[in-house]
Amino acid sequence: MKLLVDGLMLMVLGMGTVFLFLGIMVAWIGFSSRILARFSHLLPDQEPAPARKPQAKKALATGREDDATLVAVVSAAISRYRADRG
Repeated sequence: MKLLVDGLMLMVLGMGTVFLFLGIMVAWIGFSSRILARFSHLLPDQEPAPARKPQAKKALATGREDDATLVAVVSAAISRYRADRG
C-alpha cells in the first residue's frame, strides 16, 4: 500500500511541477508581449518581398509551351520510373 501512495505522491508532484512551469510560461509570454508591444514603434517593419510572376506556370496556362518538348519530358520520366521500379 505504501508503494501505491508513494507512486501517487510522485505523480502529483510531477504533474504539479509541469502545471506550474506551464503557468509561469504563459504568464511570461503574456508579460513580454505587453512589454514588447509598447516598444514596437522602435523596430522597423519588414517590407514584403515583391511578388514574382512564375514564368513556367504562365506558359503552361496560356498554351505557349512546346507540346513536343512536354511529351518528351513526360515520356522520359515515365520510362525512368518504370526502369527504376523493375
